[in-house]
Amino acid sequence: MKNRSLVSISDYTIDEQLKILKLAAEFEKNPRQKILEKYVVASLFFEPSTRTRLSFESAASQLSAKIIGFSEAGSSSVSKGETLKDTILTVSNYSDIIVMRHPHEGSAKYADEVAPIPIINAGDGAHQHPTQTLLDMYSITKTQGRLDSLNIAFVGDLKYGRTVHSLVMALCQFNTTFHLVSPTELKLPSYVKQHIKDKNLAYHQYTEMNEVIPQVNILYMTRIQKERFSDPIEYERVKDAYILRLSMLTNAKENMKVLHPLPRVNEIDEDVDSSPQAYYFQQARNGVFVRMALLASILGVI
Repeated sequence: MKNRSLVSISDYTIDEQLKILKLAAEFEKNPRQKILEKYVVASLFFEPSTRTRLSFESAASQLSAKIIGFSEAGSSSVSKGETLKDTILTVSNYSDIIVMRHPHEGSAKYADEVAPIPIINAGDGAHQHPTQTLLDMYSITKTQGRLDSLNIAFVGDLKYGRTVHSLVMALCQFNTTFHLVSPTELKLPSYVKQHIKDKNLAYHQYTEMNEVIPQVNILYMTRIQKERFSDPIEYERVKDAYILRLSMLTNAKENMKVLHPLPRVNEIDEDVDSSPQAYYFQQARNGVFVRMALLASILGVI
Protein backbone atom coordinates (compact mmCIF):
# COMPACT_ATOMS: atom_id res chain seq x y z
CA MET A 1 0.00 0.00 0.00
CA LYS A 2 3.03 2.28 0.00
CA ASN A 3 2.32 5.62 -1.70
CA ARG A 4 -1.22 4.49 -2.64
CA SER A 5 -4.10 6.88 -2.05
CA LEU A 6 -7.34 5.85 -0.38
CA VAL A 7 -10.20 7.62 -2.16
CA SER A 8 -12.80 4.83 -2.17
CA ILE A 9 -12.98 1.72 -0.01
CA SER A 10 -12.80 -0.28 -3.26
CA ASP A 11 -9.26 1.06 -3.85
CA TYR A 12 -8.02 -1.63 -1.45
CA THR A 13 -8.59 -5.36 -1.81
CA ILE A 14 -10.20 -7.44 0.92
CA ASP A 15 -6.77 -8.69 1.97
CA GLU A 16 -5.44 -5.14 2.17
CA GLN A 17 -8.43 -4.00 4.23
CA LEU A 18 -7.94 -6.91 6.63
CA LYS A 19 -4.24 -6.08 6.86
CA ILE A 20 -5.17 -2.56 8.02
CA LEU A 21 -7.46 -4.03 10.70
CA LYS A 22 -4.70 -6.34 11.89
CA LEU A 23 -2.23 -3.44 12.07
CA ALA A 24 -4.80 -1.35 13.96
CA ALA A 25 -4.98 -4.07 16.62
CA GLU A 26 -1.19 -3.89 16.99
CA PHE A 27 -1.28 -0.11 17.32
CA GLU A 28 -4.01 -0.39 19.94
CA LYS A 29 -1.59 -2.47 22.03
CA ASN A 30 1.28 -0.03 21.48
CA PRO A 31 0.06 3.35 20.19
CA ARG A 32 2.96 5.65 21.00
CA GLN A 33 5.80 5.11 18.56
CA LYS A 34 8.27 7.36 16.71
CA ILE A 35 7.96 5.71 13.32
CA LEU A 36 6.67 8.83 11.51
CA GLU A 37 9.04 11.39 13.00
CA LYS A 38 10.54 12.13 9.55
CA TYR A 39 7.15 12.78 7.93
CA VAL A 40 4.75 15.70 7.57
CA VAL A 41 1.00 15.03 7.42
CA ALA A 42 -1.22 17.72 5.88
CA SER A 43 -4.72 17.86 7.36
CA LEU A 44 -6.98 19.80 4.95
CA PHE A 45 -10.56 20.06 6.19
CA PHE A 46 -12.71 22.24 3.94
CA GLU A 47 -15.76 21.10 5.94
CA PRO A 48 -16.29 20.94 9.74
CA SER A 49 -15.13 17.80 11.53
CA THR A 50 -14.38 16.79 15.09
CA ARG A 51 -13.74 13.03 15.27
CA THR A 52 -12.20 12.45 11.85
CA ARG A 53 -9.86 15.44 11.96
CA LEU A 54 -8.81 15.05 15.57
CA SER A 55 -8.39 11.28 15.37
CA PHE A 56 -6.17 11.63 12.29
CA GLU A 57 -4.15 14.34 14.00
CA SER A 58 -3.95 12.26 17.18
CA ALA A 59 -2.83 9.24 15.16
CA ALA A 60 -0.13 11.27 13.40
CA SER A 61 0.97 12.95 16.63
CA GLN A 62 1.26 9.68 18.59
CA LEU A 63 3.45 8.31 15.79
CA SER A 64 5.59 11.51 16.03
CA ALA A 65 4.68 13.01 12.63
CA LYS A 66 4.53 16.75 12.09
CA ILE A 67 1.03 18.08 11.30
CA ILE A 68 0.12 21.09 9.15
CA GLY A 69 -3.17 22.22 7.66
CA PHE A 70 -6.45 23.94 8.39
CA SER A 71 -9.78 23.01 9.95
CA GLU A 72 -12.11 25.10 7.78
CA ALA A 73 -11.98 26.55 4.29
CA GLY A 74 -12.39 30.08 5.62
CA SER A 75 -8.97 29.95 7.25
CA SER A 76 -7.24 29.04 3.97
CA SER A 77 -6.64 30.78 0.65
CA VAL A 78 -9.83 29.14 -0.62
CA SER A 79 -11.56 32.17 0.92
CA LYS A 80 -9.56 34.29 -1.56
CA GLY A 81 -10.68 32.21 -4.54
CA GLU A 82 -7.86 29.67 -4.75
CA THR A 83 -8.81 26.53 -6.67
CA LEU A 84 -8.66 23.04 -5.18
CA LYS A 85 -5.96 22.13 -7.68
CA ASP A 86 -3.75 25.01 -6.60
CA THR A 87 -4.28 24.23 -2.91
CA ILE A 88 -3.36 20.57 -3.39
CA LEU A 89 -0.29 21.30 -5.53
CA THR A 90 0.92 23.93 -3.06
CA VAL A 91 0.42 21.82 0.05
CA SER A 92 2.10 18.87 -1.68
CA ASN A 93 5.31 20.92 -1.53
CA TYR A 94 5.13 20.98 2.25
CA SER A 95 4.02 17.46 3.17
CA ASP A 96 4.34 13.72 2.50
CA ILE A 97 0.63 12.83 2.58
CA ILE A 98 -2.66 14.75 2.53
CA VAL A 99 -5.76 13.90 4.54
CA MET A 100 -8.66 15.82 3.00
CA ARG A 101 -12.34 16.40 3.69
CA HIS A 102 -14.31 18.40 1.15
CA PRO A 103 -18.05 19.09 0.70
CA HIS A 104 -18.14 18.19 -3.01
CA GLU A 105 -18.56 14.65 -4.29
CA GLY A 106 -15.61 13.57 -6.38
CA SER A 107 -13.23 16.11 -4.85
CA ALA A 108 -10.97 13.44 -3.35
CA LYS A 109 -10.66 11.65 -6.68
CA TYR A 110 -9.78 14.92 -8.38
CA ALA A 111 -7.21 15.73 -5.68
CA ASP A 112 -5.64 12.32 -6.19
CA GLU A 113 -5.40 12.92 -9.95
CA VAL A 114 -3.45 16.17 -9.52
CA ALA A 115 -1.41 15.45 -6.37
CA PRO A 116 2.16 14.08 -6.53
CA ILE A 117 1.73 12.59 -3.04
CA PRO A 118 -0.90 10.20 -1.59
CA ILE A 119 -4.39 11.44 -0.72
CA ILE A 120 -6.60 9.99 2.02
CA ASN A 121 -10.27 10.80 1.55
CA ALA A 122 -11.71 11.90 4.90
CA GLY A 123 -15.16 12.41 3.35
CA ASP A 124 -16.24 13.93 0.04
CA GLY A 125 -19.74 15.34 0.26
CA ALA A 126 -22.41 12.64 0.45
CA HIS A 127 -20.25 10.21 -1.52
CA GLN A 128 -17.75 8.13 0.50
CA HIS A 129 -15.84 8.01 3.77
CA PRO A 130 -13.47 5.04 3.47
CA THR A 131 -11.48 5.56 6.68
CA GLN A 132 -14.73 5.56 8.67
CA THR A 133 -15.55 2.29 6.92
CA LEU A 134 -12.31 0.72 8.09
CA LEU A 135 -12.84 1.81 11.68
CA ASP A 136 -16.42 0.52 11.50
CA MET A 137 -15.12 -2.83 10.23
CA TYR A 138 -12.60 -2.86 13.07
CA SER A 139 -15.37 -2.11 15.59
CA ILE A 140 -17.59 -4.87 14.18
CA THR A 141 -14.71 -7.35 14.33
CA LYS A 142 -13.90 -6.41 17.92
CA THR A 143 -17.50 -6.77 19.09
CA GLN A 144 -18.68 -9.72 17.01
CA GLY A 145 -15.44 -11.63 16.53
CA ARG A 146 -15.98 -11.76 12.77
CA LEU A 147 -17.17 -9.89 9.71
CA ASP A 148 -18.76 -12.82 7.89
CA SER A 149 -22.45 -13.72 7.88
CA LEU A 150 -23.81 -10.94 10.09
CA ASN A 151 -27.19 -9.21 10.09
CA ILE A 152 -26.58 -5.46 10.01
CA ALA A 153 -29.20 -2.71 10.13
CA PHE A 154 -28.57 0.80 8.84
CA VAL A 155 -31.04 3.35 10.21
CA GLY A 156 -31.80 6.94 9.23
CA ASP A 157 -30.24 8.92 6.41
CA LEU A 158 -29.23 6.26 3.90
CA LYS A 159 -29.43 8.65 0.93
CA TYR A 160 -26.85 11.22 1.98
CA GLY A 161 -24.94 9.13 4.54
CA ARG A 162 -21.47 8.67 3.06
CA THR A 163 -20.46 6.42 5.97
CA VAL A 164 -23.34 4.10 5.07
CA HIS A 165 -22.45 4.03 1.37
CA SER A 166 -18.83 3.04 1.99
CA LEU A 167 -19.63 0.49 4.69
CA VAL A 168 -22.35 -1.26 2.68
CA MET A 169 -19.93 -1.63 -0.22
CA ALA A 170 -17.26 -3.09 2.06
CA LEU A 171 -19.63 -5.50 3.82
CA CYS A 172 -20.79 -6.89 0.49
CA GLN A 173 -17.53 -8.85 0.60
CA PHE A 174 -18.59 -10.71 3.75
CA ASN A 175 -21.94 -12.40 3.09
CA THR A 176 -23.84 -9.75 5.03
CA THR A 177 -27.63 -9.56 5.29
CA PHE A 178 -28.66 -5.91 5.12
CA HIS A 179 -31.65 -4.34 6.90
CA LEU A 180 -32.24 -0.83 5.54
CA VAL A 181 -34.43 1.44 7.65
CA SER A 182 -35.24 4.91 6.36
CA PRO A 183 -37.99 7.30 5.32
CA THR A 184 -38.98 6.69 1.71
CA GLU A 185 -37.23 9.88 0.55
CA LEU A 186 -33.94 8.86 2.23
CA LYS A 187 -33.54 5.33 0.87
CA LEU A 188 -30.14 3.89 -0.01
CA PRO A 189 -29.10 5.11 -3.50
CA SER A 190 -29.53 2.67 -6.36
CA TYR A 191 -25.81 2.58 -7.17
CA VAL A 192 -25.06 1.32 -3.63
CA LYS A 193 -27.89 -1.24 -3.74
CA GLN A 194 -26.41 -2.51 -6.98
CA HIS A 195 -23.32 -3.64 -5.07
CA ILE A 196 -25.58 -5.79 -2.88
CA LYS A 197 -27.37 -7.20 -5.90
CA ASP A 198 -24.12 -7.94 -7.73
CA LYS A 199 -23.04 -10.14 -4.81
CA ASN A 200 -26.46 -11.87 -4.67
CA LEU A 201 -26.88 -10.84 -1.05
CA ALA A 202 -30.16 -10.29 0.77
CA TYR A 203 -31.43 -6.86 1.73
CA HIS A 204 -34.71 -5.81 3.32
CA GLN A 205 -36.16 -2.30 3.41
CA TYR A 206 -38.25 -0.90 6.24
CA THR A 207 -39.76 2.36 7.35
CA GLU A 208 -40.06 1.28 11.01
CA MET A 209 -37.07 0.51 13.25
CA ASN A 210 -38.62 -1.65 16.00
CA GLU A 211 -39.07 -4.76 13.89
CA VAL A 212 -35.38 -5.02 12.93
CA ILE A 213 -33.80 -4.66 16.39
CA PRO A 214 -34.28 -8.31 17.52
CA GLN A 215 -32.87 -9.61 14.22
CA VAL A 216 -29.53 -7.87 13.99
CA ASN A 217 -25.97 -8.13 15.30
CA ILE A 218 -25.21 -4.47 14.58
CA LEU A 219 -27.61 -1.51 14.68
CA TYR A 220 -25.89 1.30 12.77
CA MET A 221 -27.65 4.58 13.57
CA THR A 222 -27.14 7.76 11.55
CA ARG A 223 -28.30 11.32 11.97
CA ILE A 224 -30.52 13.06 9.46
CA GLN A 225 -27.98 15.45 7.92
CA LYS A 226 -29.51 18.91 7.74
CA GLU A 227 -26.54 20.26 5.76
CA ARG A 228 -27.22 17.87 2.85
CA PHE A 229 -30.81 19.07 2.28
CA SER A 230 -31.49 21.76 -0.28
CA ASP A 231 -35.14 21.92 0.85
CA PRO A 232 -35.61 22.87 4.56
CA ILE A 233 -39.21 21.63 4.46
CA GLU A 234 -38.03 18.15 3.47
CA TYR A 235 -35.56 18.14 6.38
CA GLU A 236 -38.21 19.22 8.91
CA ARG A 237 -40.46 16.40 7.72
CA VAL A 238 -37.93 13.63 8.39
CA LYS A 239 -35.57 14.99 11.07
CA ASP A 240 -37.15 13.04 13.95
CA ALA A 241 -38.01 9.90 12.01
CA TYR A 242 -35.99 7.55 14.23
CA ILE A 243 -35.03 7.92 17.88
CA LEU A 244 -33.48 4.93 19.65
CA ARG A 245 -34.40 4.63 23.34
CA LEU A 246 -33.19 2.17 25.96
CA SER A 247 -36.61 0.54 26.26
CA MET A 248 -36.41 -0.46 22.60
CA LEU A 249 -33.39 -2.72 23.24
CA THR A 250 -35.23 -5.16 25.51
CA ASN A 251 -35.41 -7.86 22.83
CA ALA A 252 -32.02 -7.20 21.26
CA LYS A 253 -29.51 -10.02 20.85
CA GLU A 254 -27.19 -10.37 23.84
CA ASN A 255 -24.13 -9.27 21.88
CA MET A 256 -25.85 -6.73 19.63
CA LYS A 257 -24.00 -3.42 19.46
CA VAL A 258 -25.21 0.05 18.52
CA LEU A 259 -22.81 1.95 16.28
CA HIS A 260 -22.99 5.56 15.11
CA PRO A 261 -20.41 7.56 13.10
CA LEU A 262 -21.28 10.62 15.24
CA PRO A 263 -22.09 13.39 15.81
CA ARG A 264 -25.53 12.49 17.08
CA VAL A 265 -28.34 14.98 17.40
CA ASN A 266 -31.31 13.22 18.99
CA GLU A 267 -31.42 9.89 17.15
CA ILE A 268 -29.94 8.00 20.13
CA ASP A 269 -31.39 8.95 23.49
CA GLU A 270 -28.76 9.49 26.20
CA ASP A 271 -30.32 6.70 28.27
CA VAL A 272 -28.85 4.25 25.74
CA ASP A 273 -25.30 5.37 26.61
CA SER A 274 -25.18 3.23 29.77
CA SER A 275 -26.49 0.09 28.08
CA PRO A 276 -24.19 -2.84 27.21
CA GLN A 277 -25.26 -2.42 23.57
CA ALA A 278 -23.84 1.11 23.28
CA TYR A 279 -20.49 1.08 21.48
CA TYR A 280 -20.33 4.39 19.59
CA PHE A 281 -17.80 6.15 21.81
CA GLN A 282 -15.47 3.14 21.73
CA GLN A 283 -16.05 3.12 17.97
CA ALA A 284 -14.75 6.70 17.78
CA ARG A 285 -11.67 5.69 19.80
CA ASN A 286 -10.99 2.85 17.39
CA GLY A 287 -10.58 5.43 14.66
CA VAL A 288 -7.21 6.50 16.05
CA PHE A 289 -5.71 3.02 15.71
CA VAL A 290 -7.11 2.43 12.24
CA ARG A 291 -5.79 5.79 11.04
CA MET A 292 -2.39 5.01 12.55
CA ALA A 293 -2.37 1.82 10.50
CA LEU A 294 -3.30 3.71 7.33
CA LEU A 295 -0.70 6.45 7.74
CA ALA A 296 2.06 3.94 8.53
CA SER A 297 1.11 1.69 5.61
CA ILE A 298 0.78 4.41 2.98
CA LEU A 299 4.00 6.12 4.08
CA GLY A 300 5.72 2.73 3.86
CA VAL A 301 7.18 2.50 7.36
CA ILE A 302 5.50 -0.86 8.06
